[in-house]
Amino acid sequence: MEYIVVCLVAVLVSALTLFSGFGLGTVLMPAFALFFPVPVAIAATAVVHLANNIFKVFLVGKKADWSVVLRFAIPGAIAALIGAALLNLFAHLTPLYSYQLFGRAHDVTVIKLVIGILIIGFAFFELLPRFNKLSFDRKYLPLGGLLSGFFGGLSGNQGALRSAFLIKAGLDKEAFIGTGTVSAVIVDAARLLVYGLSFYASRFSDLTGTWPLVFAATLAAFLGAFIGKRMLKKITLGAIQLIVGIMLIMIGLGMVSGLI
Repeated sequence: MEYIVVCLVAVLVSALTLFSGFGLGTVLMPAFALFFPVPVAIAATAVVHLANNIFKVFLVGKKADWSVVLRFAIPGAIAALIGAALLNLFAHLTPLYSYQLFGRAHDVTVIKLVIGILIIGFAFFELLPRFNKLSFDRKYLPLGGLLSGFFGGLSGNQGALRSAFLIKAGLDKEAFIGTGTVSAVIVDAARLLVYGLSFYASRFSDLTGTWPLVFAATLAAFLGAFIGKRMLKKITLGAIQLIVGIMLIMIGLGMVSGLI
């Protein structure tokens, strides 16, 4: 079941992220979290996200504006290191509260609480028209890199903020997509460095069973990116966004309450 859910999500979202809507990490991480502990889900998503974005670089990266990439992605990479280190810290804290429900024990942990709140927040960020129109002047690119990089390292959610800051950078559509993709690769590489040193090394046994699923999700994301590249016109995805947004909010509430 986990292969069907995760791979289907990877194909669909990877295709759509070339244009609009929820980012791959925003939706794929909760899909992983349905079957694995939150830290494992975030780390596994990071691998798929990086591999998918490297693939996208070959598709659209040549259009990237490197002056924007440097101003945005370098601060983003630094902040991603901090966010990823904070994730590792949260993962080792004891549960805040434990309770029994339907004969099963549930823990409300710091990491589930934080990531759940972030998932809900980013779902609303993507769904509400006021936030969809949010954008920032080009002079705030370094700040945008810091914010999106930090949340990318902490939770894997960075696409919405990245788009909000890059949209006003004076880029045409192809340059916007290419610049965002290259920036995402740089941020992903930074946070995976921290995950590798602090998480993969210390909890490698937790990840052993996830590698086949990560590999399958990566191939599915490649297929989605390939399909998305061939979409000639931007597709209106309001209904799909609404359904996915509601599902993300439900998953976020499940994490906050300790049910997931």
